[in-house]
Amino acid sequence: MKDGLAEVADLDARDPLAPFRDEFRLRDGLIYVDGNSLGALPKATAARLAATVTEEWGEGLITSWLGANWVGAPQRIGNKIAALLGAKAGEVIAADSTSVNIFKAVTAAASLRPDRSVILSETTNFPTDVYMMQGIEAFSGGRLKSVTVDPDAVLDRLGADVAVLLLTQVHYKSGLIRDMAEVTRRAHERGVLVVWDLSHSAGAIEVDLNGANADFAVGCGYKFLNGGPGAPAFLFAAERHHDAMPVLSGWFGHASPFTFEEDYRAAAGVTRFLCGTPPVLGLAALECGVDLMARADMRELRKKSVRLGQLFIERMTARCGEFGFALVSPADPELRGSQISYAHPHGYEMVQALKERDVIGDFRAPDVLRFGLTPLYLRYADVVEAVERLRDICVTRAWDKPEYRVRAAVT
Repeated sequence: MKDGLAEVADLDARDPLAPFRDEFRLRDGLIYVDGNSLGALPKATAARLAATVTEEWGEGLITSWLGANWVGAPQRIGNKIAALLGAKAGEVIAADSTSVNIFKAVTAAASLRPDRSVILSETTNFPTDVYMMQGIEAFSGGRLKSVTVDPDAVLDRLGADVAVLLLTQVHYKSGLIRDMAEVTRRAHERGVLVVWDLSHSAGAIEVDLNGANADFAVGCGYKFLNGGPGAPAFLFAAERHHDAMPVLSGWFGHASPFTFEEDYRAAAGVTRFLCGTPPVLGLAALECGVDLMARADMRELRKKSVRLGQLFIERMTARCGEFGFALVSPADPELRGSQISYAHPHGYEMVQALKERDVIGDFRAPDVLRFGLTPLYLRYADVVEAVERLRDICVTRAWDKPEYRVRAAVT
Protein backbone atom coordinates (compact mmCIF):
# COMPACT_ATOMS: atom_id res chain seq x y z
CA MET A 1 0.00 0.00 0.00
CA LYS A 2 1.34 3.44 -0.89
CA ASP A 3 1.32 5.92 1.93
CA GLY A 4 0.03 8.92 -0.01
CA LEU A 5 -2.56 10.98 1.83
CA ALA A 6 -4.87 11.01 -1.19
CA GLU A 7 -5.02 7.24 -1.16
CA VAL A 8 -5.72 7.26 2.58
CA ALA A 9 -8.60 9.67 2.06
CA ASP A 10 -9.92 7.42 -0.71
CA LEU A 11 -9.78 4.37 1.60
CA ASP A 12 -11.88 6.21 4.18
CA ALA A 13 -14.33 7.38 1.53
CA ARG A 14 -14.85 3.83 0.24
CA ASP A 15 -14.82 2.11 3.63
CA PRO A 16 -18.00 -0.04 3.94
CA LEU A 17 -17.64 0.05 7.74
CA ALA A 18 -17.43 3.86 7.94
CA PRO A 19 -21.09 4.37 9.01
CA PHE A 20 -20.44 2.43 12.23
CA ARG A 21 -18.24 5.24 13.57
CA ASP A 22 -21.30 7.45 14.02
CA GLU A 23 -22.76 4.84 16.38
CA PHE A 24 -20.01 5.45 18.94
CA ARG A 25 -19.52 8.36 21.28
CA LEU A 26 -16.11 9.71 20.28
CA ARG A 27 -15.25 13.38 20.59
CA ASP A 28 -13.75 15.32 17.72
CA GLY A 29 -9.98 15.30 17.58
CA LEU A 30 -9.51 12.19 19.68
CA ILE A 31 -7.67 9.25 18.13
CA TYR A 32 -8.60 6.21 20.17
CA VAL A 33 -6.28 3.26 19.59
CA ASP A 34 -6.94 1.42 22.84
CA GLY A 35 -10.06 -0.53 21.92
CA ASN A 36 -8.08 -3.70 22.60
CA SER A 37 -8.15 -2.69 26.28
CA LEU A 38 -11.53 -0.97 26.52
CA GLY A 39 -13.89 -0.52 23.61
CA ALA A 40 -15.54 2.83 22.91
CA LEU A 41 -19.05 3.58 24.14
CA PRO A 42 -21.85 2.72 21.70
CA LYS A 43 -24.40 5.54 21.67
CA ALA A 44 -27.20 3.01 22.14
CA THR A 45 -25.78 1.83 25.47
CA ALA A 46 -26.67 4.89 27.56
CA ALA A 47 -30.34 4.73 26.52
CA ARG A 48 -30.44 0.97 27.07
CA LEU A 49 -29.00 1.30 30.57
CA ALA A 50 -31.35 4.16 31.38
CA ALA A 51 -34.34 2.02 30.38
CA THR A 52 -33.03 -0.94 32.36
CA VAL A 53 -32.58 1.21 35.47
CA THR A 54 -35.62 3.49 35.35
CA GLU A 55 -38.20 1.24 33.70
CA GLU A 56 -37.23 -2.38 34.27
CA TRP A 57 -35.70 -1.93 37.72
CA GLY A 58 -37.45 1.27 38.80
CA GLU A 59 -40.96 0.30 37.68
CA GLY A 60 -40.89 -3.44 37.16
CA LEU A 61 -38.76 -4.16 40.20
CA ILE A 62 -38.40 -7.89 40.83
CA THR A 63 -41.05 -8.77 38.25
CA SER A 64 -38.49 -7.83 35.56
CA TRP A 65 -36.63 -11.09 36.12
CA LEU A 66 -39.39 -12.60 34.00
CA GLY A 67 -41.17 -9.58 32.52
CA ALA A 68 -37.98 -8.12 30.99
CA ASN A 69 -36.37 -11.58 30.75
CA TRP A 70 -33.42 -10.69 32.94
CA VAL A 71 -33.18 -14.35 33.85
CA GLY A 72 -32.59 -15.34 30.23
CA ALA A 73 -29.94 -12.72 29.48
CA PRO A 74 -26.85 -14.96 29.92
CA GLN A 75 -28.18 -17.49 27.42
CA ARG A 76 -29.63 -14.90 25.01
CA ILE A 77 -26.42 -12.87 24.83
CA GLY A 78 -24.35 -16.03 24.82
CA ASN A 79 -26.15 -17.20 21.69
CA LYS A 80 -25.41 -13.86 20.01
CA ILE A 81 -21.73 -14.16 20.89
CA ALA A 82 -21.74 -17.77 19.66
CA ALA A 83 -22.78 -16.54 16.22
CA LEU A 84 -19.68 -14.33 16.13
CA LEU A 85 -17.36 -17.18 17.08
CA GLY A 86 -18.44 -20.09 14.92
CA ALA A 87 -20.26 -21.81 17.78
CA LYS A 88 -23.77 -23.19 17.98
CA ALA A 89 -26.64 -21.77 19.99
CA GLY A 90 -26.46 -23.26 23.46
CA GLU A 91 -22.66 -23.48 23.53
CA VAL A 92 -21.84 -20.01 24.92
CA ILE A 93 -22.94 -18.37 28.15
CA ALA A 94 -22.35 -14.71 29.14
CA ALA A 95 -21.26 -14.62 32.76
CA ASP A 96 -18.68 -13.60 35.35
CA SER A 97 -15.18 -12.38 34.46
CA THR A 98 -12.60 -13.90 32.15
CA SER A 99 -10.54 -15.02 35.15
CA VAL A 100 -13.46 -16.80 36.80
CA ASN A 101 -14.40 -18.43 33.52
CA ILE A 102 -10.83 -19.65 33.07
CA PHE A 103 -11.13 -21.37 36.45
CA LYS A 104 -14.44 -22.94 35.45
CA ALA A 105 -13.27 -24.07 32.02
CA VAL A 106 -9.89 -25.43 33.13
CA THR A 107 -11.30 -27.36 36.08
CA ALA A 108 -14.12 -28.76 33.93
CA ALA A 109 -11.62 -29.86 31.29
CA ALA A 110 -9.34 -31.38 33.93
CA SER A 111 -12.27 -33.34 35.33
CA LEU A 112 -12.56 -35.06 31.95
CA ARG A 113 -8.93 -36.19 32.17
CA PRO A 114 -8.75 -37.49 35.78
CA ASP A 115 -5.71 -39.67 35.06
CA ARG A 116 -3.57 -36.66 34.07
CA SER A 117 -2.07 -33.99 36.29
CA VAL A 118 -0.59 -31.11 34.25
CA ILE A 119 -2.20 -27.84 33.19
CA LEU A 120 0.07 -26.42 30.51
CA SER A 121 0.55 -22.91 29.12
CA GLU A 122 3.25 -20.63 27.72
CA THR A 123 5.51 -18.41 29.79
CA THR A 124 4.38 -15.20 28.10
CA ASN A 125 0.64 -15.79 28.42
CA PHE A 126 -1.53 -13.05 29.92
CA PRO A 127 -0.79 -13.15 33.67
CA THR A 128 -4.34 -13.84 34.88
CA ASP A 129 -4.42 -17.08 32.87
CA VAL A 130 -1.30 -18.36 34.62
CA TYR A 131 -2.39 -17.00 38.00
CA MET A 132 -5.58 -19.04 37.75
CA MET A 133 -3.55 -22.13 36.87
CA GLN A 134 -1.38 -21.56 39.92
CA GLY A 135 -4.47 -21.10 42.07
CA ILE A 136 -5.94 -24.37 40.79
CA GLU A 137 -2.67 -26.13 41.65
CA ALA A 138 -2.76 -24.75 45.19
CA PHE A 139 -6.45 -25.58 45.65
CA SER A 140 -5.92 -29.13 44.39
CA GLY A 141 -3.22 -29.70 46.96
CA GLY A 142 -0.74 -30.25 44.19
CA ARG A 143 -2.63 -33.00 42.40
CA LEU A 144 -2.86 -30.68 39.41
CA LYS A 145 0.39 -29.00 38.42
CA SER A 146 0.68 -25.61 36.71
CA VAL A 147 3.43 -25.77 34.08
CA THR A 148 4.56 -23.04 31.69
CA VAL A 149 7.15 -23.43 28.96
CA ASP A 150 8.64 -21.27 26.24
CA PRO A 151 6.00 -20.40 23.60
CA ASP A 152 7.88 -22.31 20.92
CA ALA A 153 8.05 -25.43 23.11
CA VAL A 154 4.36 -25.72 23.99
CA LEU A 155 3.41 -28.33 21.42
CA ASP A 156 6.52 -30.41 22.15
CA ARG A 157 5.52 -30.53 25.85
CA LEU A 158 2.17 -32.23 25.12
CA GLY A 159 2.81 -35.52 26.90
CA ALA A 160 0.74 -38.22 28.53
CA ASP A 161 0.68 -36.26 31.81
CA VAL A 162 -0.96 -33.13 30.30
CA ALA A 163 -4.68 -32.84 30.94
CA VAL A 164 -5.35 -29.30 29.72
CA LEU A 165 -3.60 -26.81 27.46
CA LEU A 166 -4.53 -23.16 28.11
CA LEU A 167 -3.52 -20.72 25.38
CA THR A 168 -4.48 -17.25 24.19
CA GLN A 169 -5.34 -17.20 20.50
CA VAL A 170 -4.14 -13.61 19.94
CA HIS A 171 -1.23 -12.68 22.18
CA TYR A 172 -1.96 -9.64 24.31
CA LYS A 173 1.43 -7.97 23.76
CA SER A 174 2.53 -8.90 20.27
CA GLY A 175 -0.81 -9.66 18.64
CA LEU A 176 0.57 -12.99 17.31
CA ILE A 177 -2.26 -15.31 16.21
CA ARG A 178 -1.96 -18.98 17.03
CA ASP A 179 -3.48 -21.46 14.58
CA MET A 180 -6.42 -22.68 16.64
CA ALA A 181 -7.30 -25.60 14.41
CA GLU A 182 -3.73 -26.90 14.14
CA VAL A 183 -2.93 -26.52 17.84
CA THR A 184 -6.20 -28.18 18.84
CA ARG A 185 -5.63 -31.03 16.41
CA ARG A 186 -2.15 -31.71 17.75
CA ALA A 187 -3.35 -31.50 21.35
CA HIS A 188 -6.18 -33.94 20.68
CA GLU A 189 -3.72 -36.38 19.10
CA ARG A 190 -2.04 -36.52 22.52
CA GLY A 191 -5.32 -36.77 24.43
CA VAL A 192 -5.11 -33.17 25.69
CA LEU A 193 -8.12 -30.84 25.94
CA VAL A 194 -7.64 -27.17 25.02
CA VAL A 195 -9.03 -24.02 26.65
CA TRP A 196 -8.69 -20.97 24.40
CA ASP A 197 -8.60 -17.40 25.70
CA LEU A 198 -10.32 -15.26 23.06
CA SER A 199 -10.01 -11.91 24.83
CA HIS A 200 -8.17 -10.35 21.88
CA SER A 201 -9.99 -12.42 19.25
CA ALA A 202 -13.73 -11.93 19.79
CA GLY A 203 -14.87 -9.08 17.56
CA ALA A 204 -11.34 -8.60 16.22
CA ILE A 205 -10.65 -11.54 13.92
CA GLU A 206 -12.68 -14.31 12.36
CA VAL A 207 -13.06 -17.19 14.83
CA ASP A 208 -14.46 -20.65 14.06
CA LEU A 209 -14.61 -22.63 17.30
CA ASN A 210 -16.51 -25.60 15.92
CA GLY A 211 -14.52 -25.60 12.72
CA ALA A 212 -11.39 -25.92 14.86
CA ASN A 213 -13.01 -28.63 17.01
CA ALA A 214 -12.33 -26.48 20.10
CA ASP A 215 -13.14 -27.85 23.54
CA PHE A 216 -13.56 -24.78 25.76
CA ALA A 217 -13.01 -21.07 25.30
CA VAL A 218 -13.36 -17.89 27.34
CA GLY A 219 -13.20 -14.21 26.55
CA CYS A 220 -14.04 -10.75 27.81
CA GLY A 221 -16.83 -8.41 26.77
CA TYR A 222 -15.18 -5.04 27.22
CA LYS A 223 -12.58 -4.98 24.46
CA PHE A 224 -13.65 -5.41 20.83
CA LEU A 225 -17.23 -6.29 21.87
CA ASN A 226 -17.59 -2.78 23.40
CA GLY A 227 -19.52 -3.96 26.46
CA GLY A 228 -18.14 -1.35 28.85
CA PRO A 229 -15.65 -1.41 31.75
CA GLY A 230 -15.85 -4.69 33.64
CA ALA A 231 -18.46 -6.07 31.25
CA PRO A 232 -19.43 -9.71 31.77
CA ALA A 233 -17.23 -12.24 30.03
CA PHE A 234 -18.28 -15.39 28.20
CA LEU A 235 -17.56 -19.12 28.28
CA PHE A 236 -17.81 -21.61 25.42
CA ALA A 237 -18.17 -25.32 26.04
CA ALA A 238 -18.47 -27.63 23.04
CA GLU A 239 -21.71 -29.55 23.14
CA ARG A 240 -19.84 -32.83 23.55
CA HIS A 241 -18.45 -31.56 26.88
CA HIS A 242 -21.71 -30.44 28.43
CA ASP A 243 -21.61 -33.28 30.92
CA ALA A 244 -18.43 -31.88 32.47
CA MET A 245 -19.06 -30.90 36.09
CA PRO A 246 -18.02 -27.34 36.93
CA VAL A 247 -16.24 -26.83 40.24
CA LEU A 248 -18.06 -23.53 40.85
CA SER A 249 -21.51 -25.04 41.27
CA GLY A 250 -23.54 -21.91 42.00
CA TRP A 251 -27.29 -21.67 42.25
CA PHE A 252 -27.91 -20.25 38.77
CA GLY A 253 -26.10 -23.27 37.38
CA HIS A 254 -28.56 -25.55 39.17
CA ALA A 255 -31.11 -27.53 37.18
CA SER A 256 -33.92 -25.87 39.15
CA PRO A 257 -32.56 -22.92 41.12
CA PHE A 258 -35.88 -21.71 42.48
CA THR A 259 -36.82 -25.02 44.08
CA PHE A 260 -34.02 -24.27 46.57
CA GLU A 261 -32.93 -27.87 46.92
CA GLU A 262 -30.31 -28.82 49.48
CA ASP A 263 -28.03 -30.56 46.98
CA TYR A 264 -26.63 -29.41 43.68
CA ARG A 265 -27.99 -30.80 40.41
CA ALA A 266 -26.30 -29.37 37.35
CA ALA A 267 -28.44 -27.70 34.72
CA ALA A 268 -28.46 -29.15 31.23
CA GLY A 269 -26.06 -27.77 28.65
CA VAL A 270 -23.88 -24.71 29.00
CA THR A 271 -26.20 -23.20 31.64
CA ARG A 272 -24.42 -25.33 34.24
CA PHE A 273 -21.47 -22.98 33.82
CA LEU A 274 -23.42 -20.13 35.36
CA CYS A 275 -22.67 -19.48 38.98
CA GLY A 276 -24.17 -16.50 40.83
CA THR A 277 -26.98 -14.10 40.01
CA PRO A 278 -26.52 -12.57 36.54
CA PRO A 279 -25.28 -8.92 36.59
CA VAL A 280 -28.23 -7.41 34.78
CA LEU A 281 -26.85 -3.90 34.20
CA GLY A 282 -23.57 -5.21 32.85
CA LEU A 283 -25.36 -7.67 30.60
CA ALA A 284 -27.61 -4.92 29.24
CA ALA A 285 -24.58 -2.84 28.25
CA LEU A 286 -22.81 -5.85 26.79
CA GLU A 287 -25.78 -6.74 24.65
CA CYS A 288 -25.64 -3.33 22.97
CA GLY A 289 -22.03 -3.88 21.99
CA VAL A 290 -22.67 -7.42 20.80
CA ASP A 291 -25.71 -6.34 18.76
CA LEU A 292 -23.58 -3.68 17.07
CA MET A 293 -20.86 -6.17 16.26
CA ALA A 294 -23.40 -8.66 14.94
CA ARG A 295 -24.41 -6.19 12.22
CA ALA A 296 -20.87 -5.93 10.88
CA ASP A 297 -19.43 -8.21 8.21
CA MET A 298 -16.50 -9.97 9.91
CA ARG A 299 -14.75 -10.47 6.59
CA GLU A 300 -14.86 -6.73 5.89
CA LEU A 301 -13.81 -6.02 9.46
CA ARG A 302 -10.79 -8.29 9.18
CA LYS A 303 -9.88 -6.88 5.78
CA LYS A 304 -9.89 -3.34 7.17
CA SER A 305 -7.95 -4.42 10.26
CA VAL A 306 -5.18 -5.81 8.05
CA ARG A 307 -5.08 -2.63 5.96
CA LEU A 308 -4.97 -0.43 9.05
CA GLY A 309 -2.10 -2.50 10.41
CA GLN A 310 -0.12 -2.36 7.20
CA LEU A 311 -0.65 1.39 6.96
CA PHE A 312 0.48 1.84 10.57
CA ILE A 313 3.70 -0.10 9.96
CA GLU A 314 4.42 1.75 6.72
CA ARG A 315 3.91 5.14 8.33
CA MET A 316 6.04 4.18 11.35
CA THR A 317 8.87 3.08 9.06
CA ALA A 318 8.69 6.25 7.00
CA ARG A 319 8.08 8.79 9.77
CA CYS A 320 9.52 7.27 12.96
CA GLY A 321 12.13 4.84 11.69
CA GLU A 322 15.00 6.96 13.05
CA PHE A 323 13.83 6.91 16.67
CA GLY A 324 14.63 3.37 17.76
CA PHE A 325 11.23 1.65 17.64
CA ALA A 326 11.27 -2.14 17.23
CA LEU A 327 8.22 -3.87 15.79
CA VAL A 328 6.98 -6.50 18.24
CA SER A 329 3.96 -7.62 16.25
CA PRO A 330 4.38 -10.08 13.37
CA ALA A 331 5.12 -8.34 10.08
CA ASP A 332 2.96 -10.91 8.30
CA PRO A 333 -0.65 -9.65 8.61
CA GLU A 334 -1.99 -13.21 8.50
CA LEU A 335 -0.23 -13.86 11.81
CA ARG A 336 -1.27 -10.61 13.47
CA GLY A 337 -4.43 -9.76 15.37
CA SER A 338 -6.05 -6.32 15.38
CA GLN A 339 -3.23 -4.42 17.05
CA ILE A 340 0.26 -3.10 16.38
CA SER A 341 2.92 -3.19 19.08
CA TYR A 342 6.34 -1.56 19.22
CA ALA A 343 9.10 -1.77 21.80
CA HIS A 344 11.00 1.31 22.90
CA PRO A 345 13.06 2.05 26.04
CA HIS A 346 10.89 5.10 26.70
CA GLY A 347 7.61 3.48 25.66
CA TYR A 348 5.77 4.35 28.86
CA GLU A 349 6.69 8.03 28.70
CA MET A 350 5.74 8.18 25.03
CA VAL A 351 2.29 6.76 25.66
CA GLN A 352 1.73 9.44 28.31
CA ALA A 353 2.91 12.18 25.97
CA LEU A 354 0.61 10.88 23.25
CA LYS A 355 -2.36 11.22 25.59
CA GLU A 356 -1.52 14.90 25.93
CA ARG A 357 -1.92 15.04 22.15
CA ASP A 358 -5.26 13.25 22.11
CA VAL A 359 -3.91 9.88 21.01
CA ILE A 360 -4.89 7.16 23.49
CA GLY A 361 -2.99 3.91 23.21
CA ASP A 362 -1.54 1.86 26.03
CA PHE A 363 1.65 0.40 27.46
CA ARG A 364 2.62 -3.09 28.57
CA ALA A 365 5.72 -3.68 30.66
CA PRO A 366 8.55 -3.68 30.22
CA ASP A 367 8.70 -1.52 27.08
CA VAL A 368 5.77 -2.16 24.72
CA LEU A 369 3.54 0.52 23.18
CA ARG A 370 0.27 -1.07 21.98
CA PHE A 371 -2.09 0.42 19.44
CA GLY A 372 -5.45 -1.27 19.04
CA LEU A 373 -7.01 -1.24 15.58
CA THR A 374 -10.80 -1.20 15.96
CA PRO A 375 -12.24 -1.13 12.43
CA LEU A 376 -15.75 -0.13 13.45
CA TYR A 377 -14.62 3.34 14.46
CA LEU A 378 -10.95 3.82 13.55
CA ARG A 379 -10.28 5.61 10.27
CA TYR A 380 -7.26 5.29 7.99
CA ALA A 381 -6.66 9.01 8.45
CA ASP A 382 -6.54 8.43 12.21
CA VAL A 383 -3.61 6.06 11.76
CA VAL A 384 -1.71 8.61 9.70
CA GLU A 385 -2.34 11.35 12.23
CA ALA A 386 -1.46 9.13 15.21
CA VAL A 387 1.95 8.40 13.72
CA GLU A 388 2.49 12.09 12.97
CA ARG A 389 1.78 13.00 16.58
CA LEU A 390 4.14 10.26 17.74
CA ARG A 391 6.83 11.63 15.45
CA ASP A 392 6.30 15.08 16.91
CA ILE A 393 6.88 13.93 20.47
CA CYS A 394 10.01 12.13 19.32
CA VAL A 395 11.40 15.13 17.44
CA THR A 396 10.67 17.53 20.31
CA ARG A 397 11.42 14.97 23.06
CA ALA A 398 8.09 15.93 24.58
CA TRP A 399 8.05 12.54 26.30
CA ASP A 400 11.06 13.50 28.43
CA LYS A 401 9.25 14.98 31.41
CA PRO A 402 9.70 14.06 35.09
CA GLU A 403 5.99 13.44 35.59
CA TYR A 404 6.01 10.76 32.88
CA ARG A 405 8.69 8.71 34.66
CA VAL A 406 6.45 7.70 37.55
CA ARG A 407 4.27 4.85 36.38
CA ALA A 408 0.58 4.97 37.23
CA ALA A 409 -1.35 2.06 38.77
CA VAL A 410 -3.04 1.44 35.40
CA THR A 411 -0.86 1.52 32.28
